[in-house]
Amino acid sequence: MNKKELIKHLETIAVYLEIKGENSFKVSAYRKAAQALEQDERSLAQIEAPSKLSGIGKGTAAIIEEIRTTGTSDLLETLKAEVPSGLIPLLQLPGLGGKKIAKLYKELEITDAATLQKACEEKKIQKLAGFGAKTEENIAKALEEMNKRPERLPISFMLEAARQLEQELNNIHEVKRYERAGSLRRMEEMIKDLDYIIAVDDPEPVRKALTESRFAQKIIADGLSKVSIECDFGMPVQVDFRLVDDQSFATTLHHFTGSKEHNVQIRQLAKKLGQKVSEYGIEDTETGELYTFSTESEFFSHFGLHYIPPEARIGKDELRLFEKPYELLSLSHIRGDLHMHTTWSDGAESIEEMAEAGREKGYEWMAITDHSKFLQVAHGLNEERVLRQIEEIKRINNKYDDFHLLAGIEMDIRPDGTLDLDEYVLKELDVVIASIHSSFNQSETEIMNRLEAALNSPYVNIIAHPTGRLIGRREGYKVNVDSLIRRAGETGTALELNANPNRLDLSAEWLRKASEHQTNITINTDAHHTGTMNHMEIGVSIGKKALLTPEQVINTWTYSDLIAFFTHKRQELT
Repeated sequence: MNKKELIKHLETIAVYLEIKGENSFKVSAYRKAAQALEQDERSLAQIEAPSKLSGIGKGTAAIIEEIRTTGTSDLLETLKAEVPSGLIPLLQLPGLGGKKIAKLYKELEITDAATLQKACEEKKIQKLAGFGAKTEENIAKALEEMNKRPERLPISFMLEAARQLEQELNNIHEVKRYERAGSLRRMEEMIKDLDYIIAVDDPEPVRKALTESRFAQKIIADGLSKVSIECDFGMPVQVDFRLVDDQSFATTLHHFTGSKEHNVQIRQLAKKLGQKVSEYGIEDTETGELYTFSTESEFFSHFGLHYIPPEARIGKDELRLFEKPYELLSLSHIRGDLHMHTTWSDGAESIEEMAEAGREKGYEWMAITDHSKFLQVAHGLNEERVLRQIEEIKRINNKYDDFHLLAGIEMDIRPDGTLDLDEYVLKELDVVIASIHSSFNQSETEIMNRLEAALNSPYVNIIAHPTGRLIGRREGYKVNVDSLIRRAGETGTALELNANPNRLDLSAEWLRKASEHQTNITINTDAHHTGTMNHMEIGVSIGKKALLTPEQVINTWTYSDLIAFFTHKRQELT
């Protein structure tokens, strides 16, 4: 368990106590304890005695020790048993916090979304003190939206759904091999459903296991060649499984991976050769002979093509590009990560814990880039704390002879266009990331002026998550991305592909344009704990979608080349 997980546990206890109607002092004790841990720069492993922290009493400290030791607490388990489980999802509704839900529960016996909906219809909520007719109307609208399943869901949601589902697929012994197909395999940003191709000798036991899955809420199709089920992952998701013999696996996988446009191009290519492509193989239209392949590489080789990764199958120029060897970016090219957070700001683990995780990945270098002071909600660092952290990073870096730990910062570009830290501090850092976290409603001119201030700074090396979007949740701010890409190339500033699956910012569409202006890209995880450092693989997949080559991505560079790139801009502009 890391510190973030423990903090979340304490905050959850506070919410349950609030819903239950416990006194405010008891609720506050757990929130204060969570805040005390959040503001401490040490990791959970480094905090030996929580009771010594200001804001944590003996009783709360005992709960913290129990959580740290066992991963849970008797108190939370008891609260979960006492508080109706249907009340917790109501916290997602705008304007409904623990106190208001407690009032609804106590006075109207609301226990879930259905009873809340009924109370809205019967106009009971507006009669409660502190609510009113407008609040009731807003709750009713929010409930209606909550019950709607959008046609497509964000990739972050679908990746997690696939991860859970694949744990079950891995336990079906009759499955010879399987692969994701469809939009998720191509790493599209918004996805309608999940697709899998499964190679089997006998489809019956696999069919049975799939339809009896713990996730299956509804059986849509139940055959020996195709099984479709609706699964509950918090949202209903249709999953289509194609059950094929191993001989047909590669061509079926290619067919159902798509895209439609890519498949059309392959069919046109086959037609020129007097052949016809289907999910079962490639048929010679004159002799009727059917060619099958053990791998997709063999399938592409049949057409004189090198292997085209699924992410790049978008139906544009990939057939032409892969007629010859094309050195596409891969995970093995990555030497390090330049954006991550520690317990010094809003991360879950210490500098050394993050560094060790980087070394375990085989990284040659890595940067610690905690938030700067403007982002108070993330416990951002002021100048004095940045200088202290630099010394701590140097101390840890001196332990290694096989790894370089860079001292960095994720510095806010303030709404007025000023940079968040004084130059005398920026000079001491190895790498500076600049980013926008505020005033998203500004005009394009104002946003571009802010970004221009960062691009023109000799100390800013990277612009992080350049559009500020959150896939499926937030459009981002008004940025002229064409202009940003051009100016980044002109100023020697790298643009980030943020590998967090909620962001994937810049998108593949924009990344393709970076080469036009010799703009360098950096793929970073923005990791807040060691587990999310694994998002690098997702970022590399988006890099493949954009057809990035290793030399375009500074994460593939040696330490000396990386430092030379950072120092060149500083020397040019100072």
